[in-house]
Amino acid sequence: MRQGPAQIGEVSVSGSAMSASADGWALRTQGLVKSYRRRRGVSVPAVDRLDLNVPAGGVHGFLGPNGSGKTTTIRMALGLIRADAGQIEIFGTQVPQRLPEVVDRVGAIVEQPKFFPNFSARRNLELLATGIGTPPAQVGKVLEQVGLSERARDRYKTYSLGMKQRLAIAATLLKDPDLLIFDEPTNGLDPAGIHAVRLTMRQLAGQGKTVLVSSHILAEVQQVADTVSIVGQGRLLAEGRVRDLLASAGGGFVVRATDPVATGELLRSAGFRLTQNPDGGLLVTLAPDGSAVDGAALNRFLAERGIFAAELYRQTDSLEQVFLDLTAGVALGQPSPPAPPTSPARPPATSQPPGSQPPPALPSSSEPLR
Repeated sequence: MRQGPAQIGEVSVSGSAMSASADGWALRTQGLVKSYRRRRGVSVPAVDRLDLNVPAGGVHGFLGPNGSGKTTTIRMALGLIRADAGQIEIFGTQVPQRLPEVVDRVGAIVEQPKFFPNFSARRNLELLATGIGTPPAQVGKVLEQVGLSERARDRYKTYSLGMKQRLAIAATLLKDPDLLIFDEPTNGLDPAGIHAVRLTMRQLAGQGKTVLVSSHILAEVQQVADTVSIVGQGRLLAEGRVRDLLASAGGGFVVRATDPVATGELLRSAGFRLTQNPDGGLLVTLAPDGSAVDGAALNRFLAERGIFAAELYRQTDSLEQVFLDLTAGVALGQPSPPAPPTSPARPPATSQPPGSQPPPALPSSSEPLR
């Protein structure tokens, strides 16, 4: 599997959290490809030679706009659809060939969860636990984990959207999995519901589990994720720790002074690199020697020249801005470049021994009683 950081033209984004040993990955893909045929037989790639690395432990954000291949990638990892090419590993085990060996270590919400509307939350989970061979005592435990113990006897149809989503998370926890995969878990939720789901994900990560959450809402994921992978048009654009990605985006210090024009001219003449924000603040991005700006040194420089800033504070980019910067130089709407030659040393994820049956797919949370 690939060890290096994602490359974006001449830009390389990496983080030490992403350089774990081979047995430190919860989910990895290499050269993953999935295309769909449209009218007139035109093949359109949904996932385009994707190398995805999800470290074990913590919350990993799988980010990209709608239609960037996130759900397709998750479906291939769970054995719900087949890849055209490439390899997938879950905890070092190649899937879908050996999916039954790791299926109990994975819990996922990929579709809109469905439960019996006239049954209580507890009764729904008890039926599911019986169907999958989980001890009944586990039901109370998972309800406690997601904060639904006090409403466990209420009918499912009386639940808010946020509570329904937390119940779906509880269902994935019945087998105490090590990897939890949530596809757009906060869609349609109000702020209170989003906060509750976000808190649940952080608590699960605190228990040593790996939470992979896909989303197109980058600002939301920034508040919960430890590491991220950013994709566009089925291709990996960047990956790493959130703080490293934000640091690589630069940022700088905002200076507000009584005379911003004079202050800006002084800083430019001294060699500082800066721009003026729409609100009149000066964003100083680089020191005269080309290094990152030091706030204390900048403040001292101004004070020694008789300029006392009314405000001076650090401005950092958001994940959303990082994403926009990354995609600015990538022609995501253009055809992909030719694929590099693949190594014959390992078979692709779609290969099957002659005469063998397809491996079982992970059950979707939308069918909890199967």
